[in-house]
Amino acid sequence: MAISPRPPALSDVLDAIDAQSSPIFARSTDYPSGWHIEPHAHAKHQLIYAVRGVMVVQAEAGRWVVPPTRAIWMQRGMTHEIRCVGEVHMRSLMVAPKAAPRLMDRTQAVAISPLLRELIRAAMDVPQPYAPGTRDGRLMRLILDELRALPVLPLYLQMPTDPRLLQIAAVLQRRPDDPSTMADWARRLAIDVKTIQRLFIKDTGMTFAQWRQQARLLRALERLAVGEKVIDVALALGYESPSAFAAMFRKHFGQTPSQFFLEA
Repeated sequence: MAISPRPPALSDVLDAIDAQSSPIFARSTDYPSGWHIEPHAHAKHQLIYAVRGVMVVQAEAGRWVVPPTRAIWMQRGMTHEIRCVGEVHMRSLMVAPKAAPRLMDRTQAVAISPLLRELIRAAMDVPQPYAPGTRDGRLMRLILDELRALPVLPLYLQMPTDPRLLQIAAVLQRRPDDPSTMADWARRLAIDVKTIQRLFIKDTGMTFAQWRQQARLLRALERLAVGEKVIDVALALGYESPSAFAAMFRKHFGQTPSQFFLEA
């Protein structure tokens, strides 16, 4: 059986990105299961997109779980790292800030339309640098137009900053089925329930219950993406039944778990 080549060193990738003068260009890199791309930042915006596999993206702004047909718009200068769940085939777009003054102004998860998916595939074959008035130049300009129209998705978990809340967050990410209530946490941390609720809203914009639910749903995406059964995922995350989990998943994402992972 053929052995996949080792991905290029991160330093080489960053040097190659910096060396490109085109306003927008595409990069293709495949990563083995479990690969960790160490914390880094770059001077260009990046659409982090995988046609295969799931990425867990951790940045200063929070944490995202990104399955195929979805992507992350990463603002330039933001330090981020990526963990690959399963084998990941990444197809990134790098965008110079001057080329996209009206694009998204923050890091966020977005849906990839069928048109943009095909445009990204075509962009992989565009030689660099390209001339603005050519067919290649028009194709890359069309990509910029499509990027402006991408819908934002709720695949994000804002991490708290308060040290007490970080203790709660660490447990819930390590053991998402933990049933502890706010009253339980109030006793352990020697603070009152109202303080916990106030701090969660202040730090994350969510209540304790909303944050725990979001953490569970993002963990569910990781597990479902590698083929785990809905019943196993539901019980592992603390839901009473697969139907309760499926109802919550549909309420949050607008799709059933099986629909969510269908190729657009």
